[in-house]
Amino acid sequence: MRTIIITGASGGLAQEMVKLLPHDRLILVGRSKAKLEKLYGERENLDLVELDITDSSALERFAERIDSQYGRVDVLVNNAGYGIFEEFEKISSSDIEAMFEVNTFALMNLSRIFGTRMKQAGQGHIVNIVSMAGLIASSKSSLYSATKFAAIGFSNALRLELLPFGIYVTTVNPGPIKTSFFDQADPDGSYVKAVDKYILEPDFVAGKIVSSFGKKKREMNLPRILNLAHKLYTLFPRIADKMAANMFNYK
Repeated sequence: MRTIIITGASGGLAQEMVKLLPHDRLILVGRSKAKLEKLYGERENLDLVELDITDSSALERFAERIDSQYGRVDVLVNNAGYGIFEEFEKISSSDIEAMFEVNTFALMNLSRIFGTRMKQAGQGHIVNIVSMAGLIASSKSSLYSATKFAAIGFSNALRLELLPFGIYVTTVNPGPIKTSFFDQADPDGSYVKAVDKYILEPDFVAGKIVSSFGKKKREMNLPRILNLAHKLYTLFPRIADKMAANMFNYK
């Protein structure tokens, strides 16, 4: 039985992942244990953990408990994150700090803490759920894209560091997913309306993520059309900028 940690466990994507992992021991991390219990209370082999992932001391204590209780972690899924889609001049300093704390720094700290333990064990897999926004920038996603570009760059470097020790790091970069994510990120629905044709179903994305566990897959960019757009963005950045400006100029 594998031991798998999933952060952001109260979100719709995590809920779909849990459905696909009936025979694994799952450590589900969220901000509210009550909410986790409401979602998963009937399921066996679950450890529901209320944790502030931006608190580095709390993360260390959490890792120590996992060490003593389970011995090792086979897969770490850094799934927690949120967005704000707004013109950058309307975003505050506290917004910037808070989003980097969750989307980037928490992912880095968890990867360091459990990557070190995986290195000692000689095996393990870190799966970082990032975003196509970390590969293709668009207007009014400046802060969100910055946190995701940083997370992808970090993941690519960490993969090289851990690969000689039998640890693999995978980045999953989905486009927009039909979950409650946009309730906060896009309260007026204008972004969702602009990208409607690219919105992914959470069960589809969850299936792709779960199928990657234990495999040496560098990255997954979803959907296919946005993966092609990323290649265009890399090869022809000026053309891609013009296309993105027209496509995502939604406010």
